[in-house]
Amino acid sequence: MVTVTGDASTGWQLKWLWKNYQYVLAFYFAIQEINKDPHLLPNLTLGFQLYNTIASNQFTLWGALHGLSGTMPICPNYSCQTQHSPVAVIAGTTSAFSEETQTLLELYRTPQLTYGPSDPMLSDRHRFPSLYQMATRDDALAQGILTLLLRFGWTWVALFVSDDMRGEWFLQELSGEMIRRGVCVALTVKLPTTKTMYAASDIAFMNRIPASNASVHILYGDVRALVHIDISGEFFLTLGKVWVMVCKRDLVVYETTHLLHSFHGGFSFSHHHEEIPGLQAFLGTVNPSHYPEDFYFSTLWLQTFHCSLAGSLCGEIGVCPPNASLEFLPADMDMRTLSDASYSIYNAVHAVALALHGLLLRNVEMASSTATDWPVLLPWQLHPFLRKLQFVNSAGSHISLDETRNPTVRYDMHNIVSFPTGLGLLVKVGEFSSMNSEEPVLLIHEEWIEWPVAFIEAPQSVCSQSCSPGFMKILQEGKPVCCFMCVSCQDRSISNQTDAEQCIQCPEHEYPNRERTRCLPKLVTFLALEDSLGMALVCMVLSLALITAVVLGIFVKHQGTPIVKANNHTLSYMLLISLLLCFLCSFLFIGRPNTATCLLRQITFALVFTLAVSAVLAKTITVVLAFKAMKPGRTMRRLLVSGAPNAVIPICFLIQLTLCGIWLATSPPFVDTDAHSEHGHIILLCNEGSITAFYCVLGFLGSLALGTFTVAFLARNLPDTFNEAKFLTFSMLVFCSVWVTFLPVYQSTKGKVMVAVEVFSILASGAGLLGCIFVPKCYIILLKPERNSLQVLKKSNLFLFLREKSSSTLVGFALRVPQRPPPHFSTQTQRRCIGCV
Repeated sequence: MVTVTGDASTGWQLKWLWKNYQYVLAFYFAIQEINKDPHLLPNLTLGFQLYNTIASNQFTLWGALHGLSGTMPICPNYSCQTQHSPVAVIAGTTSAFSEETQTLLELYRTPQLTYGPSDPMLSDRHRFPSLYQMATRDDALAQGILTLLLRFGWTWVALFVSDDMRGEWFLQELSGEMIRRGVCVALTVKLPTTKTMYAASDIAFMNRIPASNASVHILYGDVRALVHIDISGEFFLTLGKVWVMVCKRDLVVYETTHLLHSFHGGFSFSHHHEEIPGLQAFLGTVNPSHYPEDFYFSTLWLQTFHCSLAGSLCGEIGVCPPNASLEFLPADMDMRTLSDASYSIYNAVHAVALALHGLLLRNVEMASSTATDWPVLLPWQLHPFLRKLQFVNSAGSHISLDETRNPTVRYDMHNIVSFPTGLGLLVKVGEFSSMNSEEPVLLIHEEWIEWPVAFIEAPQSVCSQSCSPGFMKILQEGKPVCCFMCVSCQDRSISNQTDAEQCIQCPEHEYPNRERTRCLPKLVTFLALEDSLGMALVCMVLSLALITAVVLGIFVKHQGTPIVKANNHTLSYMLLISLLLCFLCSFLFIGRPNTATCLLRQITFALVFTLAVSAVLAKTITVVLAFKAMKPGRTMRRLLVSGAPNAVIPICFLIQLTLCGIWLATSPPFVDTDAHSEHGHIILLCNEGSITAFYCVLGFLGSLALGTFTVAFLARNLPDTFNEAKFLTFSMLVFCSVWVTFLPVYQSTKGKVMVAVEVFSILASGAGLLGCIFVPKCYIILLKPERNSLQVLKKSNLFLFLREKSSSTLVGFALRVPQRPPPHFSTQTQRRCIGCV
């Protein structure tokens, strides 16, 4: 005989608990199915006793003692049941009830099969060696819930769990999974058990529940703990929230229009099981007349249909129609949808029957052939068979009482849908399956989901809005990891995913796009001939070089004229040639840099400009010496006639050449790239190598230019009919001004613009020398030829020629003199020198 205890009904005043009577109906169907099976327990009828339990420790103990003793009043440790003592007990909607009952049952080692939700605490074989849990373990439940949360991006949730060991276990499992998957808890509420509806303590506890800004609430607990959620549903707790509940039928619904409407759009997880064949037909035809000894069945029929069966003595109550059945029960008392607990009861009855079958077979095999009576069956004898029992039930599911086995775990996910008429449905919208050897799988039909009234699509439940690609998360001190700030990626970094924790640096040859979501290849840039800037500079170079060549040609053609002779045509030719080379060396700066151009550009620039500036210095010194030669004494005249000023050119050139040679020998320039100065570009440039050598070369050139300017400035007030002292001063002023301006501009620019600035400075300084020194003379030669004659000089000037000792070249200077010649110049000397022209 099997004894089953459970919450079939706990009172007339709690109509909403009548739904639990489905446990009894599933038990009836299992007993009926076993007794009809000729192979399972042949020649035996499986009997049973039913005990109703109430949410009270006193009544729990009372029911257990009554089932063991079988007497009234109860006599502990004494049994009057000689023929109908139970061999197993099926009990327990809650873990607490099973634990309390097992305390007494263990004294007799009576097997207890619990049909409530699986509880890890009850799996302890040392504390509960005779207790077996029929429900599948919930090891993968936390993983399934987290998979659903992440599917919709819900990372900010509130938890409501029962305040017991099972709730604590679930909280630890879920919290660990949340930490691992990056989901945070906004609020945790532990729900105490309650035994009466709307007690003062329940209302007070409900008022203490704080409001949560999370849009998703997770609910886990037994029936008595969930009463608080039921109460709070009338107020504020469930409005505008998506509830994720664990069991679809263990949540007691006493009024569909009340609770399910509040949970509209939520989800529920329940263990997957197939439909039991024949159960629906049984529920559609069974009535109290089939079990007349069941007082509660008649009471359910009376309260539901307000009638009694034919032949019952119920006074003025009418007789029920012949078609009355459980199919017509109200929605909040749905008996036809099989709950998880009812499914476990069905399997528990079959498990006991199979264990009895195995025990009977063993006893029959061990009994003598002459025995005529059935052997006595004791409860403790079932344990060896129950511990290793595995079977396939009529629905095709594998059932095992060995909790160490880890079969595939499958959960059905239902969506709670409420209709304005008050009808509430649980619509299956997906499944979750998990195996140890494979990744968990969540299959969900999002188009079937009905969301809460406050949302027209999947709501958001986050502490902080997600950081889009191009940003990174910065955690806020003292807050959960889900509460963060979004900061844009800096410099050369990107983030190509949502909620990136760090930005990724782009390689040297790539740069981030404007949104900083991906790296793009950088463009190689340099001062190319094809660029508009490069083409403009080339035109300037060619124009200035052509002008310089024309000026040189003019001076060569008119080399016999007084103005050309007076300006020392040898130094003029050298200066023009060096300026021509200065202009042409700009081509080394334009175009793609290579090893040859990098080696030659700065060194060529330094040498040719040293040649040009030293030529200007030689011309300036010659002017000064020429005027000094007019005074008594022959020292200045000998220096002038000997061509000593011209020695400045090779001396300066050799010094600069030595510096350049040291530069090339120690650390020469080379081709380099700059990937950071200009966004999106790799600048191809020439690295100067030794910065010290580079500045030494420029420093010498600058010192030479400054010295030339100083000498020219001191000689600027000399007589100036054909004297170019003022022109030399102004030309060096322009030259120095260009390069002084060049230095800060050069340092503040990057890339090809920097190279263009240097080229422009070369052209501008060269053009300054060319324009200031030679343009006035070309003007006289070409446009004022009458001023380029000796007749003009004879009227108001003294023209002095000094013949060099080593050559026949005449160095001439036009001098503005007073009406009376100096005493040391005789008229004959003047006539003789003038006649040498």
